[in-house]
Amino acid sequence: MMKNEHLPVAIIGGGPVGLAAAAQLTNRNIPFVLFEAGSSVGQNLLSWGHVRVFSPWRYNIDKAAEALLQEAGWVAPDKEGLPTGQELVDVYLKPLAALPPMAPGIRRNSRVLSIGRKGLDKMKTKNREKLPFSIKVAEAGTVKYVEARAVIDSSGTWNQPNPIGSGGVYAEGEEALSEHIFYGIPDVKGHSLDRYRNKHVVVVGSGHSAINTLLDLADLQQQYPHTRLTWVLRKEYLSAVYGGQADDALEARGALGIHIEKLVRSGKLNIYTPYHILRLDRSEDGKINVHGELKGEPSIIGGVDEMISNTGSRPDLEILREIRVDLDASLESVFDLAELIDPNVHSCGTVRPHGERALRHPEQDFYMVGSKSYGRAPTFLMATGYEQVRSVVAYLDGDQEAAERLELDLPETGVCSVGGGASGAGSACCGPAVAAVPAEEPVAACCH
Repeated sequence: MMKNEHLPVAIIGGGPVGLAAAAQLTNRNIPFVLFEAGSSVGQNLLSWGHVRVFSPWRYNIDKAAEALLQEAGWVAPDKEGLPTGQELVDVYLKPLAALPPMAPGIRRNSRVLSIGRKGLDKMKTKNREKLPFSIKVAEAGTVKYVEARAVIDSSGTWNQPNPIGSGGVYAEGEEALSEHIFYGIPDVKGHSLDRYRNKHVVVVGSGHSAINTLLDLADLQQQYPHTRLTWVLRKEYLSAVYGGQADDALEARGALGIHIEKLVRSGKLNIYTPYHILRLDRSEDGKINVHGELKGEPSIIGGVDEMISNTGSRPDLEILREIRVDLDASLESVFDLAELIDPNVHSCGTVRPHGERALRHPEQDFYMVGSKSYGRAPTFLMATGYEQVRSVVAYLDGDQEAAERLELDLPETGVCSVGGGASGAGSACCGPAVAAVPAEEPVAACCH
């Protein structure tokens, strides 16, 4: 049984995992207050609303949330269909947030500024676990303090993109040229068309976001042939980017690898890898020059109009300065999760299920869940977050048996093992698939 029982559980973030936590609490008749910084639930998803995810609906809907929706007459989408970010919000998250048991606890346009224990700073220990949490929130131009019996931080990492500079820091000139750098997945075939058509566009990154961006730009290039595409990666082996392809249990995720390999082989994409960006500046004609190192040697990519950064993201830890958290030194993830999720070893399909016990911090009744719990690791899936909050809420309700039980089964990725570290489950590659750069030349293939 929780202390300060008259107080709600506070949830930070109104995305899929935050709303799943609210649904789990609602099912157990535990009051909650959810703070969403945006004007809509799922605000971060709307920023990539045009992108279709690779996991079907059956992995994207929380069971407790689905039960509440079905009680209200909600008709579920085709469980094998692939939703866009916009559809996840419109079809699932907004109807969930509008349910009478849920709606009163959801506060939009509410940005959490800090979390702490009432009346105590981080150093004070005596009776700490008996005091409620005090949450400082900015709402409608005013600052309010809200007390809570427990805190579930599901604020994610999307709004904290990594810089494009080598070593995880801003490259010289990156901030000065920020109006020409998009951090995220732009709608290049929609409202951002004019920004990218017939331009020289450099995409930085090697994950699924970068692949989605490049494939959209390749479609744009067919219609506007003066569009030039350059791909900058830090990967030693390009084959690591292709993933499981036909061996991936998620067909759409495997298809990304198939399509990007086809694009690489088409010769319509210049590839620089492994490349480390050090500096950006303008040439006399107003174009951007990218200065870096290619395989350890100085290299310049010139004549660039626009850059798109898909280099991942990192957690915003500022609001937790007065909370006692235990984070892994390299991943900035919850400490006990690091071994389970390390991207040097795991893909999102090989992360073992985990629950409340692995998410504990020295600050009792405080939990980081969802992508924020993974820190900088990019191996998170929504279904993993749903299992996290199911277990956490069960524990907060005193249901130890349910908290310890693990109920998650994820699909395998079937991707290659490269360079001595497994990037997923599946067959090993016979050798590198590295593009000599610029890469109009043939690229070596992995022997699947």
